[in-house]
Amino acid sequence: MGHTVRDKAKLLGRVRRVKGQVEAVERALEGEADCGDVLRLIAACRGGMNALMAEVLEGHLREHVAPARGLSTDGANVVEELIDIVRAYLK
Repeated sequence: MGHTVRDKAKLLGRVRRVKGQVEAVERALEGEADCGDVLRLIAACRGGMNALMAEVLEGHLREHVAPARGLSTDGANVVEELIDIVRAYLK
């Protein structure tokens, strides 16, 4: 079973949150909200998408990349380091 199937409920929850954030941007624009408010809403959308990307990418690295390469303990540590770097970058 793949990580996206196993984590389906969690990932769909993230997608639904992002969907709600995008809908809030739409409502703000339709309601002619202040540009500062719109920018904050857009930043929230970006944060939500980054969190979703980090979650899926982490699962991909752990379940597909590392095993396919037959990584040793040192190689697995490199994967963990890469995951930490990607998470920090996407915050």
